Amino acid sequence: MSFVPREAVEAAVKEAVAASPKRNFKQSIDLIVVLKDVDLKSPQGRIREVVFLPHRPKKHVNVCVVADGEMAVKAKEVADRVITREELQGLVGNRKAAKKIAEFCDWVLVRTDLMPLVGRTLAPALGPRGKMPIPVPPNADIMSFVERYRSAVMLRTKDQPQVMCRVGTEDMGSKEVVENIYKVLSTLESKLPNPRHNIARIIVKTTMGPPIEIV
Repeated sequence: MSFVPREAVEAAVKEAVAASPKRNFKQSIDLIVVLKDVDLKSPQGRIREVVFLPHRPKKHVNVCVVADGEMAVKAKEVADRVITREELQGLVGNRKAAKKIAEFCDWVLVRTDLMPLVGRTLAPALGPRGKMPIPVPPNADIMSFVERYRSAVMLRTKDQPQVMCRVGTEDMGSKEVVENIYKVLSTLESKLPNPRHNIARIIVKTTMGPPIEIV
C-alpha cells in the first residue's frame, strides 16, 4: 500500500475532473510521478514495468496478436488485429508498414516462437514509441491474455526522472480511479530504493485540464 494518504488522492482526482474544461471527447485521467535522486542509467533507475489496473479505463485499448494456427483463430474473436507469420515476413524491410502497425497497436502479444521475427520487423518501430512485444506461450489462453492487457499500463522512465500513465477516464467513479492510482504507486514504490525520498511530486490531471498536485 502506498504511503500517500487516500483522502489526498481522492480529493485531487475530484478537483482534476471538476477543473477540467468540457470537451467533445472523453478525456483520460493521467498520473504523473516526478522522481528525484534516481540514476536513470542505473538498473534501479530504469523503470519498465507493466501494471494491470483493477478497474479498466473506459477508453478502448488496441491489443494486437502475432500468431498462427489455432491461437490466431481464437485471437480473431477478441483482438483488434491478428498478424500472421506470413504478414510478418512481408514486413521485412518495410519500415512504413511496421510503423503503421506500431502506431495502431497499444499492446502486441506474440507467440513465443515468433518473437525473433518480431524482433527483426516490428520491434524497431515499437521501441521508440515506448511499446514492447509481450511473449505468450504457445499453449496459453490467448483470449484471457487479450482481455487482461486491455487494463494494462506501462510505467517507464525515459530521459526525464518521471513516469506517466493513464489511470482512468473522466466518466469513471473517483473511487475506481483512486484504486488504480494506488496500484500504480504501490508498484512504483516497490521499484524504488527509498520511495518516500525518491518520489518528489505526484500529479493528477485530465487530458486538457490543469495539473493537480497530490504530494
